[in-house]
Amino acid sequence: MTDGAQPVAPSLPWRLSSSVVMGVTGALCRTFLHGANRTEVHGLDGFLRVLDERQDIEGRERGLITVSNHTSVLDDPIIWGVLPLRYLFRPDHLRWGLGSYDICFKNKPLATFFSLGQVLPTHRQAHSPHGGLFQPTMTQAIRLLSHRPSHSSASSSFSQDHLDHSTSTPGIPDPFSTPHLTYTTNNVDTFPAPSAYLSRRHSWIHIFPEGKVHQRTDKTMRYFKWGVARLILEAEPLPQIVPMWIEGLNEVMHEAREAPRWVPRVGKDIKVVFGEEVDAEKVFGDLRRKWRGLVEKEGDATSDEGWSLGELQTERLRYGDEAVKLRIECTMRVRGELLKVRRQAGLPDEDPKEGLVETWRAEGGSREGQMADGSWVKDT
Repeated sequence: MTDGAQPVAPSLPWRLSSSVVMGVTGALCRTFLHGANRTEVHGLDGFLRVLDERQDIEGRERGLITVSNHTSVLDDPIIWGVLPLRYLFRPDHLRWGLGSYDICFKNKPLATFFSLGQVLPTHRQAHSPHGGLFQPTMTQAIRLLSHRPSHSSASSSFSQDHLDHSTSTPGIPDPFSTPHLTYTTNNVDTFPAPSAYLSRRHSWIHIFPEGKVHQRTDKTMRYFKWGVARLILEAEPLPQIVPMWIEGLNEVMHEAREAPRWVPRVGKDIKVVFGEEVDAEKVFGDLRRKWRGLVEKEGDATSDEGWSLGELQTERLRYGDEAVKLRIECTMRVRGELLKVRRQAGLPDEDPKEGLVETWRAEGGSREGQMADGSWVKDT
């Protein structure tokens, strides 16, 4: 399918609603950061230059990935309150995030709000059989970062007759667009497919590679999950990458807080540090070349029409030893870039073992709450 056959943008009512949701939310977050707390921001000018260079949507040549540690359930959207107001009402220039399906999308009002706020419905394996590294939302994320919009070959053959459009399910198709511009995360719901629009090419995605809120006194990070590796290895072309470091929001919403638990605490010291843009080709180029070689060897290379972008059809590409090793190495390199920003924030180097999944088995068997090592974890 050619670019000319693709819609440029979602419907006007959807765009206006998204602008209101993102703009008002961002303004409230900015007020909270600078009015109710003591917030210091480092490296913002450099990050704004990155955003300013991306203002011309048609002129963008690469997607953007920001990665950060995950300190509280309010990290996103609160951290984006550091952006000046002139950025906050322009959804095409703001981040897409991944939100837990069973929290953010458990009913239609919540699903509508978070979809308009550019959050993708993401199933967690501990809570859904539809979760994991290869769920449809990951396909959408990869395509949002890439050079062209795409329709999923899987969804194109999926019958819309099987979708449940009742009020009891969280799916929320844009009523002003057509069914082929939607996708399903579980063969029951239906959501607008953001990657189907030309204005969404080379988008910005923020991801918390830890996959969970992690609050520990020495501010070490958990091991990183592999979703970020898929974004870096599979998006076309290689996205820009900017690491970030967050401190203080763990005090705003600590997992040990007492009632009323839903109320954010104020008067806290908050710090957001933006690192320099990573030389992505230098750091990740060799891994992407190895990944492309593996894909070509499997005969599953992305076609010129983009039909298979973000879809891995063979077991070897999903679970094979070579694919797993590439994701592990890519994830460790992402961690290395984020650790540089952690040092900028004045923190000492971590023990290298902190990046290994084996190390975190010391947390004990509980999925949430206070772990055996004294840290607090929230599955988000």
